Amino acid sequence: MIFFLLVLLAAFVFEYINGFHDSANAIATVVSTKVLTPRQAIVWAAFWNMFGALAGTAVAATIGKGLVDTSVVTMPTVLAALLSAIIWNLATWWLGLPSSSSHALIGGLCGAALASADGRWSVLKWSVVDAQGSHNGLWPKIVLPMVSSPMAGFVIGMIFMFLLTVLLRRAAPRLVSLIFGKAQLLSAGFMGYSHGSNDAQKTMGIITLALFTGTQEGVFAHLPGWLSFLQMPEFIVPRWVMVTCALTMAAGTAAGGWRIIRTMGHKMVKLQPVNGFAAETTAALIIHAASTIGVPLSTTHVISTSIMGVGASKRFSAVKWGIVERIVWAWVLTLPATGLMGYALMHLALLAGLH
Repeated sequence: MIFFLLVLLAAFVFEYINGFHDSANAIATVVSTKVLTPRQAIVWAAFWNMFGALAGTAVAATIGKGLVDTSVVTMPTVLAALLSAIIWNLATWWLGLPSSSSHALIGGLCGAALASADGRWSVLKWSVVDAQGSHNGLWPKIVLPMVSSPMAGFVIGMIFMFLLTVLLRRAAPRLVSLIFGKAQLLSAGFMGYSHGSNDAQKTMGIITLALFTGTQEGVFAHLPGWLSFLQMPEFIVPRWVMVTCALTMAAGTAAGGWRIIRTMGHKMVKLQPVNGFAAETTAALIIHAASTIGVPLSTTHVISTSIMGVGASKRFSAVKWGIVERIVWAWVLTLPATGLMGYALMHLALLAGLH
C-alpha cells in the first residue's frame, strides 16, 4: 500500500509538472502576440485544460494497457516510469527546452517494464490488432505519430498560413490584427482543450494501471470498505482519477512555465495574431484528432512545428533554426534517455529486493 501511495504522489507530481512544463503549448503564441497578458493566458489555458482532461479516456487506455505487457508491471515499475519522466521534465524545463512529457513517460514505462521482465523485449507491444480490428502498440501509436505529427504540424501550418495570407492580402494590417486578436482567444482555448484531452489522460492511464496492478497483486484486498473504490479488476479509468488529474493539470498550468514560453513564443519565430491563430488552430486540430483515436501525441512537437511552419510560410529565414536544432535534439533524446532511466531505476529496485 505504501508503494501505491508513492505512485499516486509521483503521478500527481508528474501531472502538475506536465501542466507547467507544457503550459507553453497552449499559451506561448497568445502571449507573444500580446493578445493576452501572461496571467490572463495562463488562466484561460488552465480553464480549457481542465475541461479537455474530462473529454475521454482513449489515450489513457493506450498508455495503461496498450504499450507494455501488464503482467510484468508492478508498483515499483510504475514508480520508476514516473520518476524518470519527472527527472527529464525538470531537466528540460530548467534548460528551457520544450521536450515531450508524453514521450518521457512512455520511455520511462518501457524501460521500467523491460527491467521488470529481465530484459525480455517481448514485453513491449510493438504492433497489436485488437478484437475491433484497431491497430495498437508502440509502432502505430507512438513511433509513427512521433514522426508524422510534427511533419503534419509543419506542412499544415505553412499551408494554412499561406492561404490566410492570400485571402487577407488586400486587408489593412490593423484590421487583420484586430480580427485575429479576437479569433486567437478561440484558437488558444481550443489549443488548451486539446492539450488537456491528450496530455492529462496519460497520467490517468498510469494511475489506472497502478490500480489494476494493485488489485491483481491483492494490495487492496484487506482495506476498509470505504476504500473499495481503489479495487480495479478491469482496466476502466474511474471518474475520480479523471477529475483529480484534470484539476492537477489545471493547477500546474496556472503555475506557468516561463522558460519554455520564452523559447516557443519569442525566440523561435516572431508572431503576429494571425500567425498565432494559424499555429494554434493547426496544432489543436491535429491533437484533437489524435485524442479521439487514442494516440498519445506529443503536444509539444505539434505546436512547435506548427509555429515553425507558420513562420516558414513567409520565408525559411524567419525561423531561428539554431533554436530549432536544440529543440530537435531534446526530442530525439527523450525516449532513449527516459527509457534508460526507467530501466536503471527499476533495476536498482530489483537489486534492493523490491518487486
